[in-house]
Amino acid sequence: MSRPEILFPLFADLETLEGVGPKSAKAFAGLGVTRPKDLLFLLPHSAVDRSRRSSIRDVLPPVTATVEVTVGAHYPSRRKGGPYRIAVRDAEAEFTLVFFHARGDYLMKLLPPGEQRIVSGRIEVFDGMAQMVHPDHVLPPEEAAALPACEPVYPLTAGLTQKLVAKAASAALLRLPELAEWIDPGLKAREGWPDWAAAVRAAHAPEAPAEVTPTAAARRRLAYDELFAHQLTLTLARASRRRGRGVASVGTGALQRRVLESLPFAPTAAQTRAVAEIAADMAAPQRMNRLLQGDVGAGKTLVAFLALAIAVEAGGQGVMMAPTEILARQHLASLAPMAEAAGIRLALLTGRDKGAERAAKLAALAAGEIGVLVGTHAVFQKDVIFHDLRLAIVDEQHRFGVAQRMELGAKGAAADVLVMTATPIPRSLALASYGDMDVSVLDEKPPGRTPVKTALVSCERIDEVVASLAHAVAEGRQAYWVCPLVEDSEAVDYASAEARFQHLRAALGEGTVGLVHGQMPPAEKDAAMARFVAGETRVLVATTVIEVGVNVPNASIMVIERAEIFGLAQLHQLRGRVGRGAAQSTCLLLYQAPLAESGQRRLTILRETEDGFRIAEEDLAIRGAGDLIGTAQSGLPRFRIADLERQSALMEVAQSDARKLLHDDPTLASPRGEAARLLLWLLDQDRAIRLLSVG
Repeated sequence: MSRPEILFPLFADLETLEGVGPKSAKAFAGLGVTRPKDLLFLLPHSAVDRSRRSSIRDVLPPVTATVEVTVGAHYPSRRKGGPYRIAVRDAEAEFTLVFFHARGDYLMKLLPPGEQRIVSGRIEVFDGMAQMVHPDHVLPPEEAAALPACEPVYPLTAGLTQKLVAKAASAALLRLPELAEWIDPGLKAREGWPDWAAAVRAAHAPEAPAEVTPTAAARRRLAYDELFAHQLTLTLARASRRRGRGVASVGTGALQRRVLESLPFAPTAAQTRAVAEIAADMAAPQRMNRLLQGDVGAGKTLVAFLALAIAVEAGGQGVMMAPTEILARQHLASLAPMAEAAGIRLALLTGRDKGAERAAKLAALAAGEIGVLVGTHAVFQKDVIFHDLRLAIVDEQHRFGVAQRMELGAKGAAADVLVMTATPIPRSLALASYGDMDVSVLDEKPPGRTPVKTALVSCERIDEVVASLAHAVAEGRQAYWVCPLVEDSEAVDYASAEARFQHLRAALGEGTVGLVHGQMPPAEKDAAMARFVAGETRVLVATTVIEVGVNVPNASIMVIERAEIFGLAQLHQLRGRVGRGAAQSTCLLLYQAPLAESGQRRLTILRETEDGFRIAEEDLAIRGAGDLIGTAQSGLPRFRIADLERQSALMEVAQSDARKLLHDDPTLASPRGEAARLLLWLLDQDRAIRLLSVG
């Protein structure tokens, strides 16, 4: 599918724009601007009020003011590079223009004594006198019209000035084509949004500073365009995956029943609902692509195992994959009792399996004797062949890229894919990163989990904390002590963890305390973890390597040192490591006083709630989308205009709108569909364009 001709002028070389040469084109590339169309989406981040005043008496300094003045005497500086002053007078007041490092002959030409000039810049009071240092604009009155009443301020990078960007943007605006509308007419009327070209023009020529905010109509419209294009891409990806034929896996319910009967409790309504959604997807002829989102301790493991049981009931096999060996072993341990109840053969495959043992496992797998395989990414290796793989479950999605998701799916001719994450993601972000998937949410805690008591303690009281820890250890309890990631250097972190380890060992006794940190070889880390799981060590000092999924029911105390420097989601994950048994659990957040406002806000939210979704929404509000799931590794799209924190509601509208449009017009052949194709070109959604051409 080739680019439509109407867009050619916008995709030309940047240097075809008036005022842009090779040097400035290179500087523009630093802002991600390589074609005229990129300038259209490089929006001003603020605006300066340059409306004319009759006198500086009408404003309250310090503030930007624009007035017409009569130029008076020049007072050159007595020393080199010192202030060069020019007296000026407006309709009611006198003030001084100040220049540093300026040449007198140049200033005489710019501001000839006795003439009228328009000056615009920041008025400040210095030593009781009003002055304007380095005016932004000096113009003869006949050129006053060249100065907009509201001047947009663009993002800059080395080698660019406001003047240059504004000039290039104006040149790009001259190439604006009038395009057909791709937004649903009802939505557009309801929101009062302008047409696309009008919105782009308005965004670059705000009439007042308020028009530069995310709530201005033109901005909202352009933000919506971006979210809509992104959701069209995800919806097309979802549709193409659904066209990929799957295998219908219909369970008999027999093995699931055995598992449920063996449990000491009934599943929550959320668990039952999630299993039903998964079963319906597996029974359909298309491939399942579902995300199971559950808060810490919401019981994802049971849902996962019941899904695996469906695959086995249907005569196939299932695989469950974890990012690390520790987690894979843990999954094995938590699935084993259920597998035993159901009579399903379970096996573990990691990088450690070698030789004859490995060969025997692979043979049993290929023969279909092993019903469920648990493993690390070792299950990707070429020689791992399933007899009939129906379901692949990936735990902790954000550790696996989309490419690995695909590879895994390729193992079974058409295996269904279920991705699990214990990181609650606010809905707007879930739509942005997983909009191509269907989502099941576990939002209830199973019975029998005691809430964790969370307390804030100043670091100065660390000795009291150690003393009460000694007491708890004597009673047979276990604790985690998480050390802060102080620097980005692992060596420093290691030193701080090592020092804390020595300190606690001295206080609690030789064999009581273990240590894990990022610098250790994996085998040592596993061994230290294993000693803690077995209860040989009572306290585990760790940098954040203990994050996700580690399950030690006897551990009921979590101490997090310098809690104020951790992110909310991280703290929530860490706290979720305790409260897994019946004992009352405690999480102590040790902070360094005085707390900054944002730190205070984070720690207070944690103390008030254990609801991961509420915590995630707050986290999004505090930190912003990019940091929340670490844009680099999450593949979260970078939006130029849309603001996921402030415009999350638009994302939901965009998703339902995109799904409806493609449902009614799968090849985008209708007039609105054709318009939507133009939008996909404009916003570089090449993936969508490829999917359409293949489709």
